[in-house]
Amino acid sequence: MIGADAIRGHIDLIVLAILESRPSYAYELSKTITDRSRGEYVIKQTTLYTAVKRLQAQGLLDSYDDVSSTGKPRTYYALTPDGTTQLARKRAEWRSTRELVDHFAEGPDAS
Repeated sequence: MIGADAIRGHIDLIVLAILESRPSYAYELSKTITDRSRGEYVIKQTTLYTAVKRLQAQGLLDSYDDVSSTGKPRTYYALTPDGTTQLARKRAEWRSTRELVDHFAEGPDAS
């Protein structure tokens, strides 16, 4: 199981990446995160809602009300053009972060 501390700085990237393919509502986002991580990370609802509201306040997400496939009313979130741009930035930042951490994690003898 991956701890929340290891993921904390990357929640925005995860949410933006999921929403790249289509709009989604909070419960579906949460389930997607759990499913795609094969159960290794389960996001707390408060963490998810805080991230979604922050991204929305930054103009990276739009929201609208609709009915889910089960007939329940839901608030859906979708990327804005600025959200798509930010996703590209976050992906580049992640690649750099991963390379740096790998450099140290692999030890001094790794080439």
